[in-house]
Amino acid sequence: MSVLIVIPARYGSRRFPAKVLADIDGTTVIEHVYRACLKSELADRVVVATDHESVLERVKAFGGEVLMTSSEHCSGTDRIAEVAKELNYDIIVNVQGDEPLIRAEMIDDVASILLKDPSADMGTLAKKIEAIEDYLNPNVVKVVFDKKGFALYFSRAPIPFYRDQAEIDQNGRVSFSDDLRFEDVFKHIGIYSYRRDVLLSLSALPQTALERAEKLEQLRALSNGYKIKVKETVYETIGVDTPEDLERVRKWLSISS
Repeated sequence: MSVLIVIPARYGSRRFPAKVLADIDGTTVIEHVYRACLKSELADRVVVATDHESVLERVKAFGGEVLMTSSEHCSGTDRIAEVAKELNYDIIVNVQGDEPLIRAEMIDDVASILLKDPSADMGTLAKKIEAIEDYLNPNVVKVVFDKKGFALYFSRAPIPFYRDQAEIDQNGRVSFSDDLRFEDVFKHIGIYSYRRDVLLSLSALPQTALERAEKLEQLRALSNGYKIKVKETVYETIGVDTPEDLERVRKWLSISS
């Protein structure tokens, strides 16, 4: 089966405009992502999908393949679906354009889910949570899955909820002690693989109540009965959503280099 990587790279961002063009040691965020994708052993093609001329020109400048897409898309899923309609590949891998620490091993892992399991409609990754701060942080999306690896739910809330260790006051406010003990708690890593027909079907469906509540696109798939298989990864990523995130990435790369 053929594999296409699409990197949605929207120019506008409420918290960090033009973040995909931000500089990391002389290289833009989007180029870091693109170069990592080129190292994938399973991908047949890598394409950036953008809505802005500045991104288009920058990607062309470093020799990348880039397509202009509509500026009206509400999500990255809709943007990559526009590309998938035009390019006929069996599996589409969505690698976010603001993930400069993404690794080719992660891309191949998420693609291989669909190559190996015909019962899976989508694939994604998760990493064990070690710190209580991540477990409680609503910006860290959590995922729970069954014994076969299929996602049961994604949430910004701490799931699973350790009821015996929670303190609930008379107003219903919940807190946990600093020595909270948990195991097999996973953060979701936002990279996806889709079967082409699944991606095109999903992009045509309206948002669901769960998706609107959590602001998580993958809940549209679960709400409509699609099966998302999750594979554990040992690799960490840092999405660049704010200037502070960019500094964290710079520090991470300076330490690892």
